[in-house]
Amino acid sequence: MTTCPQLLNEVLDAHGGLTQWKTFTKISATIRSGGDLWEMKGVPQDPSPRQMSASLDKEWSSVFPYGAPDRLTDFTPNRVAIVTVDGALVAQRFDPAEHAEGKDTNAPWDALDRAYFNGYALWTYLNVPFLLSWPGFAVVEIPSWQEDDEEWRGLRATFPPHIASHSKEQDFYFGADGLLRRHDYHVNASGGFAATQYVSNFIDVEGIKLPTTRRAYMRAGNLKPLTDRLMVSIDLSDFRLW
Repeated sequence: MTTCPQLLNEVLDAHGGLTQWKTFTKISATIRSGGDLWEMKGVPQDPSPRQMSASLDKEWSSVFPYGAPDRLTDFTPNRVAIVTVDGALVAQRFDPAEHAEGKDTNAPWDALDRAYFNGYALWTYLNVPFLLSWPGFAVVEIPSWQEDDEEWRGLRATFPPHIASHSKEQDFYFGADGLLRRHDYHVNASGGFAATQYVSNFIDVEGIKLPTTRRAYMRAGNLKPLTDRLMVSIDLSDFRLW
């Protein structure tokens, strides 16, 4: 059963409310990605915009185009695939976590490893914080984080085994307005390195508050981000909920 501290209720309301969120089943956005991670994993990222789509009631997502103008990804926790726009199978992998995890941080990815990472990571980002209210999530309040002159209250979520994401435990910090500011996790698909992601520039889409800027850095043992190690940058626009 999901533990639901008062802070989580406040956070859900600040982002538009669970009732409003549940009127939708899918989300899409235009994304532009950068950062050091892609080069490190041997899969360089170009700045071209892509379309990201995700389900809100199950773990599924897709990126288009992917690798070629007529290809896209089809991600679920137990299977990741690359298919053509006509539905022809290009490549697939079952139990993709087993292939991606347990390797060195600098170990290269193949196209399906990257599709798996993109799939679970962007699905998680597009569904937080509402995801934390799902059955099977254990959510507790943790000590606040002091960021310059701001105090951000924190929640630690333990993800259930059937959800694919960065790591089993992830921490989320929220500003005085209840909106997400920071997301901490370990990237198990890349050797388990510690990461801090800053989230900003929220907009209102159909009554839901969604961030348009994400910047993820490697994180030191004192929980401070290594700001010279920008691993992933994501800019999002053209959101659609339906």
